[in-house]
Amino acid sequence: MTVTLRPASPADLSAITEIYAECVLNGVASYELEPPSREEMEARMAAITAAGYPYLAAVEGDRIIGYAYANAFRTRPAYRWLVENSVYLSPEARGKGVGKSLLSQLVTECETRGFRQMVAVIGGASPASIALHTALGFTESGRLTGTGFKHGKWLDTVFMQRPLGEGNRSDPLPLSL
Repeated sequence: MTVTLRPASPADLSAITEIYAECVLNGVASYELEPPSREEMEARMAAITAAGYPYLAAVEGDRIIGYAYANAFRTRPAYRWLVENSVYLSPEARGKGVGKSLLSQLVTECETRGFRQMVAVIGGASPASIALHTALGFTESGRLTGTGFKHGKWLDTVFMQRPLGEGNRSDPLPLSL
């Protein structure tokens, strides 16, 4: 499988919407219960990219098989050096290193922009997502039990974190968004 990574664009939104819908309907990574429309996904992408955060697509041949983006963890000003990541894959891309490639590139893109910490908020305490983040230097920083109810069961949420660049070892520079 030859997969290339590139910035996602509005032209990718049909595939991105389809990937996310499958994750919403069949998985626990997202606590949404109904898949958002393409128009909603377009609005979300526009807000993320307009704010200067990276949004990536994984492409195999001419097909989008996964995507990842960073976004604000919280909007209060003191949080501005902290980003939250999201990674979603089509079923056929799972377990093949696509998520690792996307997340690795996302980390690099965020470091380049001057962000200092990245968090993952892992719905359903997914073992695959925890393993992915651990492989890229994230450590567990908290667990909330019974925070979501989906597919007939209570789900835990795991928080993982990793420093970007200097992390909290020095004062931050202005962000280059």
